Amino acid sequence: MASIDSLPLFPLDLVLYPNERLPLHIFEKRYKDLTRYCLDHDVPFGIVQSTDDSLSDVGTTARIDKVVERYEDGRMDIAVEGKERFRILGVHDEKSYYTADVSLFEEENETVDLDLKERVITQHMKLLELAGRTVRPDLYQDVEYLSYVLAQNAALDGEQKQELLETPGENERIRYLIRHFESLIPKVEKKEDVNRRIRSNGHFRDFPPEEV
Repeated sequence: MASIDSLPLFPLDLVLYPNERLPLHIFEKRYKDLTRYCLDHDVPFGIVQSTDDSLSDVGTTARIDKVVERYEDGRMDIAVEGKERFRILGVHDEKSYYTADVSLFEEENETVDLDLKERVITQHMKLLELAGRTVRPDLYQDVEYLSYVLAQNAALDGEQKQELLETPGENERIRYLIRHFESLIPKVEKKEDVNRRIRSNGHFRDFPPEEV
């Protein structure tokens, strides 16, 4: 299993997935230092979810794809792309920012179950329709890991996003999303039905106003 020593760490209250693109505004001194180091040495840094002053054990390496804008005071707008998942082995605070010794995940070489793939795509399209979003079939085509693409817009909370990131194989991640959609979509449909009846009737037809 490959590893990286002293990977610069960028704790954030979010989860970054492999191949996901993320804009970042760099303004704290420690992260200005981190960004300069990564640019000067052409190395990645690690984005790891931070909640309640604690770090998750699993994160994703990020490569700086582009410096969008530099400001006179040293602030920067950058665009990064998620690369490989990693597990933290040890954290160091010898620099202005944290670094970590990490082991990189080896993605399982598995064939994606086509029935699972078709099922989760259908569910995701249904969720987008209920949310009033445009459904684009090309979203699901020619992607390396469908689960990571869907997870970016699947109404997962922070804990669920982290759970999905830590799930080993693509088929198992797709099963995780299927279970999530099976629970979520009926709730969204029920809410939409209530909203529709309110819009059309001004009140619940099943529960007319009480006579005074």
